[in-house]
Amino acid sequence: MATTQGTTAEEIVAKLGGPENIVSLTHCATRLRFTLRDASKVDDKAVGAIKGVMGAVPQAGDRYQVIIGGGVQTVYNQIMNLPSMNTGAAKAQPLSDEEVKAAERNKARGKSAKMDSFFEYLSDSFRPLLGVLLGASLIIAFAAILDAFGVVDFRAEDKPATWVFVDAMWRSVFYFLPIMVAYNAARKLNVDAWVGASVMAAVMTPEFMSLSDPDRFPDTVCTVNETLGTDSCVAYIGGLPLQLNDYGGQVFVPLLMIPVLALVYHGLKRLIPENVQLVFVPFFTMVVMIPITAFLIGPLGVWLGNGLGEILAWLNNEVPLLFAVMIPLLYPFLVPLGLHWPLNALMLQNISVLGYDFIQGPMGAWNFACFGATAGVLVLTLRDRDRQLRQTATGALAAGLLGGISEPSLYGIHLRYKKIYPRMLVGCLVGGIIIGVLGGVKTGAFAFTSLLTIPVFDPIFVYVIAIAAAFFSSMFMVIIFGFRTKEEKDEALAEQEAEHQAFLAEQAAHAHAAKQAEEKELVGAGVGAAGAGAAAVAGAAVASSTSGDGGAGGASAAGAAGSDGGTAGATSVVGAPVAGQVVAISEVNDPVFSSKILGEGVGILPSSGQVVAPVSGEVISVLPHAYGLKTADGAEVLVHIGIDTVQLDGEHFTPVAAVGEHLTAGDPLCTVDYEGVKAAGYDTTTLVTVTNTAAMGSVTPRPPAKVDAGDPVLDVTN
Repeated sequence: MATTQGTTAEEIVAKLGGPENIVSLTHCATRLRFTLRDASKVDDKAVGAIKGVMGAVPQAGDRYQVIIGGGVQTVYNQIMNLPSMNTGAAKAQPLSDEEVKAAERNKARGKSAKMDSFFEYLSDSFRPLLGVLLGASLIIAFAAILDAFGVVDFRAEDKPATWVFVDAMWRSVFYFLPIMVAYNAARKLNVDAWVGASVMAAVMTPEFMSLSDPDRFPDTVCTVNETLGTDSCVAYIGGLPLQLNDYGGQVFVPLLMIPVLALVYHGLKRLIPENVQLVFVPFFTMVVMIPITAFLIGPLGVWLGNGLGEILAWLNNEVPLLFAVMIPLLYPFLVPLGLHWPLNALMLQNISVLGYDFIQGPMGAWNFACFGATAGVLVLTLRDRDRQLRQTATGALAAGLLGGISEPSLYGIHLRYKKIYPRMLVGCLVGGIIIGVLGGVKTGAFAFTSLLTIPVFDPIFVYVIAIAAAFFSSMFMVIIFGFRTKEEKDEALAEQEAEHQAFLAEQAAHAHAAKQAEEKELVGAGVGAAGAGAAAVAGAAVASSTSGDGGAGGASAAGAAGSDGGTAGATSVVGAPVAGQVVAISEVNDPVFSSKILGEGVGILPSSGQVVAPVSGEVISVLPHAYGLKTADGAEVLVHIGIDTVQLDGEHFTPVAAVGEHLTAGDPLCTVDYEGVKAAGYDTTTLVTVTNTAAMGSVTPRPPAKVDAGDPVLDVTN
């Protein structure tokens, strides 16, 4: 049974200890971010096993992340709309902000909690901007494509007004990025976000920028930074020196400023009476923080960003091969920990100061190595018919190649299987070496390294060669050497067995429920179940003896029986899915089938390896060794190849049919190497049953005999 988003939401809440254990919930691009009352109540493995969940990441204190992928917004909305999240304990005893903070302080465990808080601050300051950053980078990619085809000179100083307007569309994001970051960072620290944005905006106004004009202000002194090729000016305000900077795109400044602003803001709220806080808290905060930002924090942030940029620029210029290899090899370890955000800030800093960035090119080698490893896993899941992991890999690969987002691959696959990282690092190394040897790659935009943003990198041919080599190196390493350890293979086999048993149990429960409903209806009509069953069998026997081969005559006889014997509908046949010797279902060496829990049927000792559809209908379930079909008349037919062959994990089976296909009786389901199955020590008896026997008028096996594929073995009366 498919798991809906609603049931996914309910399972997540239940596995996290119920709504009463959830203090707060937010989400990012791929993850649900919970604060819990008691994280020790959570079973990480149980959370990770929920369908739709790619992984679970416990954090310091009682913070907890559940990885969903691109559908995180939907699952978040489902959870927030659950009645249990708005009633009962979850609503009756909410914690105040101060209680939540106090609980966090009391439960924080050493330095890791502080480190988690620091990187959460960085992440939450940038994460809401990912959409507009991606949008801006795609506008640049579009312009770069036109530039490559000679439609417009993208870098010209005298571009037509149309293209100046296009520039404004993407520059708006990067120039005003400090204000956006300040807004998000302020919200993260529970400060009026508009106050934070206003303080940052104050040093980006035309009036502030005009102070760097020495013709207008004779006291202003400007110098040139030889390393970065930028101007640096100092004005004198009230006799104090004020270093003037163009703060457009400077993300380090708001990241440093907002924590200081938070101290001032919350301090003022404690001092100022509540009835006048709306006016005076923002007023005094701005009066204090704008000068502090302009005179101290702003220059410090620029100095810090420039210093880090100069160090990396030196590495890139002096030892380009080392730099190009170091970046892609570090990223696989930085991203899962959230430690990549400082590097993202440096990229934005480089674009703002230098006009280009040299980190994203090597970073692309890591991203495409990551996506290549996911592609390798996808290929193997297609071979192994691993439906659940195949769905995860498909979604993760699409998110990566089209959106440049690596988290679904990392949390959904790579961090779950120990062998993937070494394979992926080979791709990172290959891509990095190519970029380093061929002289590096630059870009003028903050770009998510996806297929759509390839045109923004220069030189493009170096970048394409590097990311292609990284992608295919990782992919083929995973395909050739695999991605599961022996323990992980055993666990996957156990999960497949559990899925198989659940499938059988569901079929059995369905048959049992249908039988109970039928007996209840018959008893209500005054007819004993045994008598009704005997009448049905008798009717089927008449139909069988009249029809011979279950053709038109059988249909007529069944109709006649229905008119005066109480059995409605026509008789149809279920054919043999494989050639061989038919045996009674009660004689097969499997108690689930021989007890007819899964319905009436027969066993066949196969003599060929081709397995075909026993009826015409829709394929409703597929495992390498078991296939379910549903006919237009509602009969549900199960073909199960061998006894306990689920243990073979698909080996010796070559499936042909797929879920959702409509087959005609005789169309191939799969090919089986029966000799291989025997050599592995398994019984090859192939079973065919009508799993909803109780819902049918009757299901009557034909006598044991040798049959060819397609010969009738069961007569079914609706």
